Amino acid sequence: MRVLLALLIYTAVAAGANAAGLEALRTGEMRKLVVHDAPRAVPEASFLDAADGLHPLSGWRGRVVVLNFWATWCAPCRDEMPSLSALEAAMGGPDLAVVPVATGRNSVAAIGRFLDEIGVNNLPVLRDPTMAFAREMAVMGLPVTVILDREGREVARLTGHADWAAPEAQALLAAVVAGEGG
Repeated sequence: MRVLLALLIYTAVAAGANAAGLEALRTGEMRKLVVHDAPRAVPEASFLDAADGLHPLSGWRGRVVVLNFWATWCAPCRDEMPSLSALEAAMGGPDLAVVPVATGRNSVAAIGRFLDEIGVNNLPVLRDPTMAFAREMAVMGLPVTVILDREGREVARLTGHADWAAPEAQALLAAVVAGEGG
């Protein structure tokens, strides 16, 4: 598996990827990913944490962001969240952050139960309770995952569930981290 991931990353870097290079990495779990021809501006937003503290989206600038819109009542979100947790464990750090945002009516208690039930404890609890940011981002269903480059611009979007721990997902994100596709 690691050899395959290394080969995919090498292939992406060797191809001198940009949006076209990212398009070439849309295999397996990433077939549903829509890669934009040019990065798109993202509206500024702040999210509430479990204690109602504000976290501006701009706080993640300088890192590639895997911004996931989800809800506690969403069955595909329940299936997807462990892979986002695995992605954070594998690639999270100074270059990449997984930022899940519970959108709509998701109480802090319900979010806590949801994460406990699926065994996820390494992702931040962030909320968009009024769905204002989700609406601005044209999120029409859940889950939706938006890939932001280091400048906070949208470079790709996937609607629906995906295995973000899959080698093809990590290879594609490694290419974005390397500055390709932005």
